Amino acid sequence: MTEFGDAAAMAAQLLVQRDPALIEIIGRSLHVSLTAVVLAALVGLPAGAVLTLVPFRGRGAVVIALNGLMGLPPVVVGLMVYLALSRSGPLGVLGLLFTPSAMIIAQVVLVTPLVAALTRQVIADSWRELEEQLRSLGAGPWRAVPTLLWDNRASLLTAVLAGFGRAIAEVGAVLIVGGNIDHVTRTMTTTIALETSKGNLALALALGMVLLLLAMAVNGAASLVGATTAPRGR
Repeated sequence: MTEFGDAAAMAAQLLVQRDPALIEIIGRSLHVSLTAVVLAALVGLPAGAVLTLVPFRGRGAVVIALNGLMGLPPVVVGLMVYLALSRSGPLGVLGLLFTPSAMIIAQVVLVTPLVAALTRQVIADSWRELEEQLRSLGAGPWRAVPTLLWDNRASLLTAVLAGFGRAIAEVGAVLIVGGNIDHVTRTMTTTIALETSKGNLALALALGMVLLLLAMAVNGAASLVGATTAPRGR
């Protein structure tokens, strides 16, 4: 307990003093995860809406596959992205392996199915409620996509926040494709794993505190969004 108390005190000191190494790692983690979530939202939000509203052959199979992809093991995603970006892979010529860009790609692959699946459910509920009204106004499935996305923007923000929560806490995929290189690809989760193995509990605990605060902030934001949209009866 004494060792843990000393480590916790040192961790708090690092946070208060804004240790440069700590700030660098936090900043890189936020940059990678926020960029990945924005890209995933740009793909996942419209994809989820189109999957709900536009009929096509095999849609049921696509929905099943999408729901299955929500539980993609991060290490498997990391392996697939690694093989694609390696020198012998189809994208090896880009030279992205062991860079922040590779970590962003891995997180986009992980987060996009989650955002798309949650979007599909939100839009499906909204379409059941508003289909008759929208069709009476001449809005078919394709024209209803932007309308329903905008009308459900608050609920869809919760889906994006869930994606960010998964991205910021991810370790397996980013470790494989990023390599945990100091001052280049080291993030909060990979640093926690490394420093814990080295016995440097102070830095690991400091980053763990930041991750915990971020998780609480994301959950709080999602709850707040849910509370503000509750009166609408959605």
